[in-house]
Amino acid sequence: MQLFLFQVLNGLGIGMIYFLLSVGLTLIFGLMRFVNFAHGAFYLVAAYLAFAIVGLTGSMVLALVIAPLAVAILAVATERLLLRHTYRMPHEAQILITFAIALLIQEVVIMQFGPLGQNVPVPQALSGVVFLGPFVYPAYRLAVVAVAAVVAVVLWIVVEKTKLGAVLRAGSESAEMVALLGINVDRVFMATFALGGALAGLAGVLAAPLRGVEPFMSAEALGIAFVVVVVGGLGTLSGALVGGLLIGLVQSIMSTLWPQGAHLMIYAAMALVILARPTGLLGRT
Repeated sequence: MQLFLFQVLNGLGIGMIYFLLSVGLTLIFGLMRFVNFAHGAFYLVAAYLAFAIVGLTGSMVLALVIAPLAVAILAVATERLLLRHTYRMPHEAQILITFAIALLIQEVVIMQFGPLGQNVPVPQALSGVVFLGPFVYPAYRLAVVAVAAVVAVVLWIVVEKTKLGAVLRAGSESAEMVALLGINVDRVFMATFALGGALAGLAGVLAAPLRGVEPFMSAEALGIAFVVVVVGGLGTLSGALVGGLLIGLVQSIMSTLWPQGAHLMIYAAMALVILARPTGLLGRT
């Protein structure tokens, strides 16, 4: 029983990282109908920035601030210089272009840091354990859940209670109608890309001490993000949260029950959701 509860808590931590990773992807697609295969590369860059910053300064706090901001700038630069010229192209062209960007970023990372994986130490202040009733749990994993939960609440407030959130929600229904209301959709697209990049960067920083960093982690992250988006429903903040938690729990629990098939069960869960509800658990028709 204690092992099961431990895995449930692990699943919540992993699920919150998956939420941060996928929410930017679902917002970008919901607003812009843009298929961004470079999203996993933002996660990769942030993880390696965390590795470099922690190695130079020993501060995870600096990594949490600098890496997401740097990735947000990278996302905006990519969108302004290249991707905005592809919005009217077919999805196949968008996939090829963003996939090429992801490969380019991956090769730059390999040139800079080498092809082998690296470990990122857990912050000293969070290296211990916390007693939760009859069993102990790593303090850093609890901190990950707490940070992601705070970000989720802030995002919900922004999306549901602010003018920017109203524009994002309206744009997910019809970007053309938002433009007719006099709102600069071009700037909204840029802001959405920056937000998505920053959130993927935050996920990369938080995940780095848990799994280490390696140049090919972007492909795994992208696959997980798409699964979460499909399970939760395209274009919804709550769908990304529910999908991330569900996939995290499935992966964590199955790693105990069937370690060899834990990753496979993620896609099995996605298939079951598609069969039962093709629009996702909280998606719109």
